[in-house]
Amino acid sequence: MSAIREETNEPIQVLITMHDNMDLLDFAGPLEVLTHAQHDFNNPDTKAFDVTFVGPAEEVLTAQGVTLTAHISYKEAHKRLKEFDLLVVPGGKAMDILKNNAEPTSLVNAYSEVQAADPGRERTLLAVDTAALFLAQQGILQGMGATVHPDYYIKLEKECQDAAARDMGERTDVMEERYVVNNARFDLGEDIEENPYVFKKGRKGSTARKGSLARRESNARHENLVRRKSMKLGGMRVITSGGTVSGIDASLYLVSALVSLDVAQEVARLMQYEWVKGVVVDAIDV
Repeated sequence: MSAIREETNEPIQVLITMHDNMDLLDFAGPLEVLTHAQHDFNNPDTKAFDVTFVGPAEEVLTAQGVTLTAHISYKEAHKRLKEFDLLVVPGGKAMDILKNNAEPTSLVNAYSEVQAADPGRERTLLAVDTAALFLAQQGILQGMGATVHPDYYIKLEKECQDAAARDMGERTDVMEERYVVNNARFDLGEDIEENPYVFKKGRKGSTARKGSLARRESNARHENLVRRKSMKLGGMRVITSGGTVSGIDASLYLVSALVSLDVAQEVARLMQYEWVKGVVVDAIDV
């Protein structure tokens, strides 16, 4: 979180995408978490996040038959992308989006380009469930770790391989995790096992899929953070989550990272939800 927001407690600006036949909980899970978060739970005026919905039309029908109303159009969202600190992309009916190269794929790509052009500002991209496939198609996951709903591991690997071959880019390590975070904004510290943001399963081996080289997690003490502009995508934090409910876990992680761990834990308590943590990979290069 920037020093300015820490001092002023200004809401973090969030844009959540919508598309026809998207999964309702992919959308509602992160929304529930973010709208609960407050800098001061005794003061309802200190909300930590300000959320805007973008859709292809004023009304969007989810796969569950619920109609949601968009605040802005995709045309307007493209013009205003610089305003948003966090872009949340729900999944659902991903094959149709990929086949037609429909929104939100171009918005996702545009957001990464905004960050690369302006690396001084901290921005985050969260893909929930099958939305990881949108990022893969756009080549955003090259050189990173990623996850997706378990039924789509192979599809994600293929999309990432196709993007790497097309762009002559780096491979992506598809990991069997609740969520995977790249380009984190904080120092992991001397003892990664004690870091509250990172869940370790006590395993000796890799969580990467068979045939994929696991990305190294450094547990060394680091003296200096890598400059944002030298990191992938201008240092934008990129998060992919597993199945639908995993979007809640990833969103709690974001609250812990962007607001505080105490606030994230309080949100989980209010929701009576047991937070299952994922992993942070390559937060700092040495």
